[in-house]
Amino acid sequence: MSAAQPQPVAPIRTLDKNGNAISTVGFERFGFDCEVSLDILRSLYLRPHYVITAPQDEKLEEEEKVHAKFTGPYGEYQSKSIFHPDIQSISYTTLSRFPPVKLLAPSKRKRILVTGGAGFVGSHLVDRLMILGHEVTVLDNFFTGSKTTVSHWVGHPNFEMVRHDVVEPFMIECDQIYHLACPASPPHYQFNAVKTVKTSFMGTLNMLGLAKRTKARFLITSTSEVYGDPEVHPQHEDYWGHVNPIGPRACYDEGKRVAETLTYGFHRQDGVDVRVARIFNTYGPRMNPFDGRVVSNFIVQALRGEDMTVYGDGKQTRSFQYIHDLIDGLIALMNSGETRPVNLGNGDEFTIGQFAELVREIVEKVQTEDSTPPARRVNIVYKPMPTDDPQKRRPDTTRAKQVLDWQPRWTVRMGLEEMVRYYKAKMIEGSL
Repeated sequence: MSAAQPQPVAPIRTLDKNGNAISTVGFERFGFDCEVSLDILRSLYLRPHYVITAPQDEKLEEEEKVHAKFTGPYGEYQSKSIFHPDIQSISYTTLSRFPPVKLLAPSKRKRILVTGGAGFVGSHLVDRLMILGHEVTVLDNFFTGSKTTVSHWVGHPNFEMVRHDVVEPFMIECDQIYHLACPASPPHYQFNAVKTVKTSFMGTLNMLGLAKRTKARFLITSTSEVYGDPEVHPQHEDYWGHVNPIGPRACYDEGKRVAETLTYGFHRQDGVDVRVARIFNTYGPRMNPFDGRVVSNFIVQALRGEDMTVYGDGKQTRSFQYIHDLIDGLIALMNSGETRPVNLGNGDEFTIGQFAELVREIVEKVQTEDSTPPARRVNIVYKPMPTDDPQKRRPDTTRAKQVLDWQPRWTVRMGLEEMVRYYKAKMIEGSL
């Protein structure tokens, strides 16, 4: 009697704010096409890093089932390293085949440098630019980034990865520079405050010098932290901010402010073609689960059945945008003619207390759908507020809508569900 054929796994459907299915991310703007299939992207960041050895058949089947929901028909482009649970060892393998990339005419193919390209945001940007067919060089010192986020491109003829600290000069020929390099979460940027300021200033100085020499277009990812603890709500680009210059967060806040000053100095004095993106809270797969950010903290705590920690009374507000919306915005800004700062964020505002409840609800939904209901309902516990933590943070994205024709498509709920499934798959796999 023949063995029963495995049933195909239904893929996850993602709906935008208007209830329409999302099958691609990106769009064509300003003569630059950045639209790619969502399934191909998911096959990169939701892929299994390894498979369990043969004796663990049931666990392997469960893992493959979880990943098949996301990776669809693109499993053949994924690394199949082997995990030996008896000796807690992994046998790594290189990819047998790279994900498909567009074939571009030389006149359309750009040489793009991405500093901090092995980090959370950088790696998603690299994936998009590679699939679009451009030549991408990643510069990273791996302080917070990880080789594993872009390892699926190592060896590709269009890709180069260089271990380098942007505090030191770097020479290369390029057409566009995305300058993302800087630790962005409080535990990381406060670990060495002097180094954080140095990275913001010296790193930006070096990359602007490179842009000046090569006549490359330069985009710096600034931050909503330049507004500090704002007295204007929501925050628009012409607001100068309300920042404590000597507090524990100042190394990052003031570092980014001086980086913007430097950027416009080169623009006015030397004619460097610059773009400034002020990024508000962003979340998505590949976020470091231990970097102290509220989204990853809540999800990991809830998945582990631990109580969720809210700092303060939970009444402070945040707005959260999904990573794909941010990458759409960054690419649109780079290829637009807008030289003024542009806010990139999601205007949907939540109190931290409300957000904790939403995460708890989505984790319970995913666990129930996957037939692993939680043993108990996790509680939400409140702890004292950290110093200089802003009370309100929400972007005014009018400028982005007007000049970039950009606005977020992903609802917080849909992005959270994908991120919960990403972390859950990592836990099943044993890598979290």
